[in-house]
Amino acid sequence: MTSQLFTPITLRQTEFRNRLWVPAMCQYSVEKRDGVPTPWHLVHLGSFAVGGAGGIVTEATAVVPEGRISPQDLGIWNDDQRDAFRPITDFVHAEGSKIGVQLAHAGRKASTPRTWEPQNGTLSEAEHGWPIVAPSAIAFEGYDVPRELTTDEVAGVVQAFVDGAIRSRDAGFDFVELHAAHGYLIHQFLSPLSNQRTDQYGGSLENRARLVLDIVRGIRAALGESFPIIVRFSATDWIEGGWDEHETATVASWARDAGADLFDISSGGIAANAVIPVGLGYQVPLAASVRRDGDVETGAVGLIIDSQQAEDIVSSGQSDVVFVGREFLRDPHFALRAAFELGVELDYYPQQYHRAPFHAPSFA
Repeated sequence: MTSQLFTPITLRQTEFRNRLWVPAMCQYSVEKRDGVPTPWHLVHLGSFAVGGAGGIVTEATAVVPEGRISPQDLGIWNDDQRDAFRPITDFVHAEGSKIGVQLAHAGRKASTPRTWEPQNGTLSEAEHGWPIVAPSAIAFEGYDVPRELTTDEVAGVVQAFVDGAIRSRDAGFDFVELHAAHGYLIHQFLSPLSNQRTDQYGGSLENRARLVLDIVRGIRAALGESFPIIVRFSATDWIEGGWDEHETATVASWARDAGADLFDISSGGIAANAVIPVGLGYQVPLAASVRRDGDVETGAVGLIIDSQQAEDIVSSGQSDVVFVGREFLRDPHFALRAAFELGVELDYYPQQYHRAPFHAPSFA
C-alpha cells in the first residue's frame, strides 16, 4: 500500500523517515533539580526511536533556570546538560530516527509542582520555587502575580533561546522546536489577554510577535541555513478577544520568512476558564487552517489515536506530519504497529524484535 504517513519528509537538509512523530511530553523526572537528563529520559525517548517514530521532540526544556515549569524539568542552559543529552541523541540516531529539543520558558506558569502532586499554584522558595516573570504583571488563575520583564530583559530572553539552540545542536539534536504555545512565555507575549505592554513588545500584532520572530532570526543566524526550526503555536486561546487562528496563520507566515520550517499546531493554555471542545482530532482543523491561510507546513496534534486516522490527516492535506502523544505512551512501538495496520513494509523494523512481528504467528 502507498502511505503518505510513511513517506519521508525533508526539512532543510534533514530527512525524516516518516511523518508519524512524537510530541513534547513533560516527564518531571530530573532527579537533582539541575535540569540534567537521567536514564529515565534515555529509555523514554529511546523507546520511540526503536518503535519507528520519524521524529521525536523532548519535553519542554528550559533555556534558563527560572523558565522551568517545575523544579524537575529538563534544562539546556549549561554545558553539563548539553553533554548529558549526547547519549540520548546518539541512541536515537543509531535507531534511524531524528530528535529535536523543545526550547521553552514557562513565564508566569513556571515554578509549579509536578502534575501528579496534590498542591497547585506557584511554589514558594521553601518548596524549591522561584520568582516568576511575564510580559505583564497579570497572574494566571491560581498562580502568583508575575514580575513584568523589562525591555532589556526581553532581549536577554532572546539570547537565552539562541544559546539553548546552539547547545542543542552541539548535543546532537537534529532540530529545535520553540514552545510558543500552552500559555508559556512566548505565547504570553503573543496573546492580548496576557500582554498589556506599551513598549515594542506589546500592542499591535507585529509587536506581540516580535519576541518569537527575534528568536527565530537569532537561531537562524547562529546555526546557519541547514538546521531545521519548528515552532509550536496554540492556534487559539478559545476565548473571545484572545489570540486566534487568523493571527496564528499570519505570524506563522512571518516566522517562515524569518527562517522557521514547520509549525506544530496545538491550542489553549493561556486561561484556566477557556472552554475547549475536546474530542478525537479536535485540533486537526486548526493545523489545516494555519497550513492553508499561512501557506506553511504544519503538524497536527490532539487525540490522534489510530493509524488510519493519522494516515487520513496527512493524505488529505490537513497537515504535513502528525504528532501522536498518548498512543506512543501506551505503545512506544505505535509507528511499527501503524505500518502493519496500513499494510506498509518497513526496512527499519528492529532486527532484535524479529520473533515478534505484528502479524499473527504461524505455528504450522
